Amino acid sequence: MKLREIADLFLVKETTGNLDIEITGIQMDSRKIQPGNLFVCVPGIKGFLEDRHLFVDDAIKNGAVALVLERDVDVDVPKIFVKDARHALAVIATHFYNYPSHEMKLIGITGTNGKTTTSYIIERILNDYGLKTGVMGNNGVLIDQKVYPTDINTQEPPILQHNLRKMRDLNTEYCVMEVSSQGLDMKRVLGVNFKTAIFTNLTIDHLDYHGNFEEYRFIKGLLFTRLGNADNSLDKKYVILNADDPNSSYFQKVTTAEVITYGINNTADVSAQNIRVTPKGIQFLLKSFKGDIDIEMQLIGCFNVYNALAGITAAIIEDVPLQNIKSSLSKIKSVRGRMEVVDEGQDYLVLIDYAHTPDALENVLKTVKEFSKGKIITVFGCGGDRDKTKRPIMGEIASKYSDMVIVTSDNPRSENPVKIIKEIESGIIKSSLIEYELIVDREDAITKAINMASSNDVVIIAGKGHETYQILKDKTIHFDDREVARKVIVKKA
Repeated sequence: MKLREIADLFLVKETTGNLDIEITGIQMDSRKIQPGNLFVCVPGIKGFLEDRHLFVDDAIKNGAVALVLERDVDVDVPKIFVKDARHALAVIATHFYNYPSHEMKLIGITGTNGKTTTSYIIERILNDYGLKTGVMGNNGVLIDQKVYPTDINTQEPPILQHNLRKMRDLNTEYCVMEVSSQGLDMKRVLGVNFKTAIFTNLTIDHLDYHGNFEEYRFIKGLLFTRLGNADNSLDKKYVILNADDPNSSYFQKVTTAEVITYGINNTADVSAQNIRVTPKGIQFLLKSFKGDIDIEMQLIGCFNVYNALAGITAAIIEDVPLQNIKSSLSKIKSVRGRMEVVDEGQDYLVLIDYAHTPDALENVLKTVKEFSKGKIITVFGCGGDRDKTKRPIMGEIASKYSDMVIVTSDNPRSENPVKIIKEIESGIIKSSLIEYELIVDREDAITKAINMASSNDVVIIAGKGHETYQILKDKTIHFDDREVARKVIVKKA
C-alpha cells in the first residue's frame, strides 16, 4: 500500500517527503518494526505508556520508512502530521487490513468482571452449533482453534486488525472479543464493526487510569454509543445488558441499538429462576422470549449464572436453539484461571481465580462459603502501580469470608511489595475469629496455605488466575499459581 493512500484517509493533515513509497505494515512499537513499516508515534500516557515520538530513531534503525506523528522530530523520512495519532493508528490499521470486521460477526463484551468466562461460554455454544469461531481476550487469541498468547486484554489496532484479518481469511464467521475500558479509551477498537455488545457488571476498578467511577462508566459506554446509529435490516445491532446492575440504565440511554436484558432479581428478557449452587456446579430454570429450559453447568458460583445468561442471550440472538445451548453449557468444565480446580487427588479443594477487584473477590468467597464444609484459606495480593483504593477494601472482604487470610505479592511492579501488603492489611478485620499472615514471597504464601489445609478445607489463590508471570520492579519472571499449587500438593502427599 502506498503512503499516499494512507495520507488520503485524513482530511486535516500535513505531509512531507515522498508519499509514493510502499508501506509493508504498521507499528507503534519500535522494537517490532520490520523493513518498510510505517511507525505511528502515539503520545504517552503517564504510568502506562511512553511517548512514541521518543523512539523514532530506533524505529528508523529497524526499518521504518515513514512516520505518522503529532509533532515534528528531526529525521529525514516522509511524515504525515495528524491531530490525534491514536485515532490515526486505528483508522490506518483498519484500512490496511481491509476492514475485516465487516466480513464477520463480532460480539464485544465489556464490564469489570466476567468478560473472559462469558466469551468462553459464547464461543463454546457457537462452535458446538457448527459455526467457526475466534476469540480475543485475557486468555489469549483463538484463531482456527489454536491459541496465541497476548500481553494485553484488548490489543492495539495493528495487532487486533491483523488477527481479525487472519481469522476471516481462515473463514471464521464469529469473533468474540473482550473489550477493556483502557482499550476503549485508547481507541483500540475504533473501526471494529461490532454486531452485539454485552455488558456484564461495573464495580470499582482501573481508577488509577480513569480517575473516578463516572469516567470509568462513561468510557465503558463508548462500546454501546457506537452501535445502532446506522441500523438497518441487513446490519442489525444488539446491546445485551445486565438488568440487575444499576449502571445498565445509563448504557440503555446512550445506545440506539435494540436492547435485550438478562438477570436474576429484576425483570429481564432472559432470566434464571430456581437457582441451585453446589460444589459441583449450578442448576437453574432458564426463562426467555424463545422459551424455557432447565440448565445444568459444571461451573461454580452464582456469578457464573450471570455469565451464562449473558452468553445464552448472545446465542439466542444468533438463532441457536435452546436445546443446543443447554447441551453446550453442560459440557463446560472450567475456564482457565476462573474458579479453576487444581486436583491431584487431595481431600481438600484448591481453586485458582483471577479475582483482582473487591466485587470479584467477594463473589468468589461468597460462593465458597455456601458449600465449604471446612476452613476457607485465602491467598491474595494487589498489583502495584494500580488503583490503591481497593487494597483495604479487599483486605476487609477476604477477612469477612475466610478463616485464614494470607496476604502476599501479586504483580508489585515498581512499588514496594511490603507497602502494598500493609495497605491491604489496614482493611483486615481485626478479630479473634480471623487469622491472617503477611508473606511477601507468593510461592511461600501458596505453600503455607496448602500445607495448612486439612480434609474438606478450601484454599483459594486469587488475583493472577491465568497469568504465567510476575511483574517485579526490575524484571518479569515466570510464575504460574497452578504450577506452584500442584507442586506443593504433590509434595505434601
